[in-house]
Amino acid sequence: MAALFAAVTLSIQPSAQADTFGTSGNEFTIDFVNIGNAGNAADTTSYGAVPYEYRASTYEITQNAITKATASGMANVTAGPWTGNQPAANLNWYEAAAFVNFLNTSSGKTAAYDLSWSGTAWSMELWSSDQAWTAGGTNLYRNKDAYYFLPSENEWYKAAYYKGGGTNAGYWLYPTASSSVLTSVTSGTSAGTAVYRNNNPDSAPAIVNSAGGLSPYSTMGQGGNVWEWNESALDGTNSSSSEFRVFRGGNWGSAAGNLRPSSRESDDPLQQGVYLGFRVASVPEPSTYALLLMTGAGWLLWKRRKASL
Repeated sequence: MAALFAAVTLSIQPSAQADTFGTSGNEFTIDFVNIGNAGNAADTTSYGAVPYEYRASTYEITQNAITKATASGMANVTAGPWTGNQPAANLNWYEAAAFVNFLNTSSGKTAAYDLSWSGTAWSMELWSSDQAWTAGGTNLYRNKDAYYFLPSENEWYKAAYYKGGGTNAGYWLYPTASSSVLTSVTSGTSAGTAVYRNNNPDSAPAIVNSAGGLSPYSTMGQGGNVWEWNESALDGTNSSSSEFRVFRGGNWGSAAGNLRPSSRESDDPLQQGVYLGFRVASVPEPSTYALLLMTGAGWLLWKRRKASL
């Protein structure tokens, strides 16, 4: 019966889900995949350990999402020069954080970041220790009640490279479930490919759902296409709002080495670039745990009834 319960539990692990945002006529969705295997060990680089489950957006955030969020009330976030379902880029870290805050507040949730707009630029205050995120260590950037947030460096790294647990737990060298050098493409979804090393002056990032092969958790585009802002400060402490922020993953013109775990870049949170975008992360769906509890309760009830016969 324990084996049967394990099988039932496995069958209800969360699959890809889409969350909806925006107002009528300007609705948009963000697809998420669950990042399980809580409590995994860090890589040899010291990154990737995350003690809890969470979700990561399947794709990079698109220009369409920025446009529709703005039409639905988000202010002071601009992006370009890409269009449609190409990645939102040329926005700084604060603008990415402001988009995340819109996801939270427009759905009745708590803002992840304590941002302020001066009339010309964004800035941010740290949360107090009693308001700050504490899972995995105190994070003064992120509110404890945030539902959507920028992925921390560990969260981003795990979603990209971690093999997913089991007897072969460890990390791949590329974010497409591979340790072999990836095939360079301008677009597509084939395994073992990524949108990189395209140095033609007229080249551009691919649309986000055609940006190469999938990671072990089924995210796309964590290698190549555009670099992605991480939430984390360069020193990892998140104790200074003005400190340089990390970005990872390479872009469409990058060399293969920029797609690997050892490649780690950072810049001022006010920095912008047509090569620099982001994805978002979230807490897991409550229904995941509800289903597991219901399944476990049902099994225990069956076992008690059998014992009483």
